Amino acid sequence: MGRLGETDLADRLSPSGRGTWIVQLVFALLITGLTIALRAVIDSFAPAAGPFALGFPAILVATLFGRWQAGLVTCVLTLLYNWYFVLPTQHSFLLKTADDGARLVLATINYVAVLVIAELFRRAVRRATAERDRELAERDLFLEEFDHRVKNNFTLVAALLDMQRRRAKDGETAEALSSALSRVESIARAHRHLYRGGAASRGEVDMATYLEELCAALAEALFLRGAITLDCFCDHGAIPRDRAVSIGLIVNELVTNAAKHAFAGRESGRIEVRFEAASSGWTLVVRDDGVGMPEIPKARKDGGLGQKLIDGFVRQARGKASVETGDEGTKVTVVLEA
Repeated sequence: MGRLGETDLADRLSPSGRGTWIVQLVFALLITGLTIALRAVIDSFAPAAGPFALGFPAILVATLFGRWQAGLVTCVLTLLYNWYFVLPTQHSFLLKTADDGARLVLATINYVAVLVIAELFRRAVRRATAERDRELAERDLFLEEFDHRVKNNFTLVAALLDMQRRRAKDGETAEALSSALSRVESIARAHRHLYRGGAASRGEVDMATYLEELCAALAEALFLRGAITLDCFCDHGAIPRDRAVSIGLIVNELVTNAAKHAFAGRESGRIEVRFEAASSGWTLVVRDDGVGMPEIPKARKDGGLGQKLIDGFVRQARGKASVETGDEGTKVTVVLEA
């Protein structure tokens, strides 16, 4: 019901406010015309039945959508029509009995009461709508400020990690810092997509855009633009932020591992990332045409950090991972439930 009070034809059809009265008058005449037409239909089988009954909804609609001015015009025209054409004596303003005069006065009082109540309701809804819009504007401003601060924090952390990586003299330390940097950038990238406005709604990320951008960044960071290529094929789909971050980190770890280990002794190769819709949810596939792994890694307490991270990210994404490896390469499939 509150939505009725939010629709103001004068505002919509005359935003400048110059032709407001014209809109109100035309709307009042339209409502009155419809009321008279309905009155004629009723009179065809029940003459003079409930002469003032149709005026109440007419005034209510005119006031809610056209303000009190339209309601007042509808009120006056409806009363005059019923007085002249419906009440005895018809086609005359003369009243046949005193009871007809009392009915006319009572109808007038009731019409005015409906008009006043409808206008008060309309104004209350308009005030509530204005307050809601103000709160939404403040919330959006807060979110923009929060988004700006978070992006600055991500940038600062990434810059510090990159600086430490460049200064690190030990190769393992530099490699560990590079891995940490890529993970931070993956999370930051999901955050940017979350607040970019391209997602289906607040709190969701479009996976096609997100993963394609992630793969492009990985290709550049891992120097895959030469003989080793990274291809990405993703279906569009809105995924909640936290889950999207986990999926992005899975891709980050698997592609990084493939770039480091899959092409030992080779100068060329191909890595492929696929994210596709499935009947049970989504399927993520990361495959390479490298030399394969000596054995399929299993989740063990003594496993490497990278494998432990992948297992943890798969659980966070509510998925199940399987690995196929051989002389033709390695394929990791993550089935994600809906």
